[in-house]
Amino acid sequence: MHEGTLALGDIGPFDLQATVESGQSYLWDRDDGRMYEGEGTSAGEAWYVTVVRPETEWALEDTHSGPEVVRVRQTSDSLQWEATFDADRTLRHRLRLADDLPAIRAATADEPLLGAAFDRYWGMRLVRDPPFETLISFICSAQMRVGRIFEMQRALADAFGESVTFDGDRYYAYPGPDALADATEAQLRDLGLGYRAPYVKRSAEMVAGGEAHPAEATDLAYEDARDSLTQFVGVGEKVADCVALFSLGFLEAVPLDTWIQSTIEEYFPDCDRGSYAETSRAIRQRLGDEYAGYAQTYLFHHLRNGGT
Repeated sequence: MHEGTLALGDIGPFDLQATVESGQSYLWDRDDGRMYEGEGTSAGEAWYVTVVRPETEWALEDTHSGPEVVRVRQTSDSLQWEATFDADRTLRHRLRLADDLPAIRAATADEPLLGAAFDRYWGMRLVRDPPFETLISFICSAQMRVGRIFEMQRALADAFGESVTFDGDRYYAYPGPDALADATEAQLRDLGLGYRAPYVKRSAEMVAGGEAHPAEATDLAYEDARDSLTQFVGVGEKVADCVALFSLGFLEAVPLDTWIQSTIEEYFPDCDRGSYAETSRAIRQRLGDEYAGYAQTYLFHHLRNGGT
């Protein structure tokens, strides 16, 4: 077993629960079984766990490295982790621990609603999840609450993921493109994916067969990257924005889901331009351009949990 501690004094403001339970990522679980139960379930010092492939999860080609387990919890002054490998680099990358939150907040709009969201969840970071896992997670997100999306991803991992044992417990890696491409639509529907089943299968086939990979959008300009991601089956502009923001590092991306659309209607009606592309440009400019995606994520989590 490998273990480590990251001092919060070196990281800056950080909120582990808000970061991994805010609808950005569906690749973590809580060892107490209370993941995504809702605002009233404080994590305290609960352990969060995920399964990763440290050497290949952001690469275009899978070199078949084995899955590794990492568990992390937050105390009053540190992040403590234990893993089957040296997880320091992976945690810093996935949880964006190098982000300068005070500078990011200073670069966003001076809006009362946004200020309330920042104050309430101060320390929440954006995640940087692997592209394929993020793509499939958000293909599954259509018309679904966050808890149900999470359950779908756990079901996919349990059914098709490679298993790994750590500290006496068995965990399952998120299935790769080959595994989901080989799954039948019926199998996927049996896991609760419904009409999303053929979208997941066909998009996995595109990646497994070398036709396309979501990571290929990384080097494009932001709007070109969003357009590129819509080539995957079941991916519209909103899902593409989620992949761009929560995986590929486009911090200006603002996924226009129903929560943000309602926010625009109530608080920023001048930003509604009648089309996704034009409304996206307007709300990005209003929220602060470079870090508009950070602002959006704070607003989403705040409003979804009853904030005003």
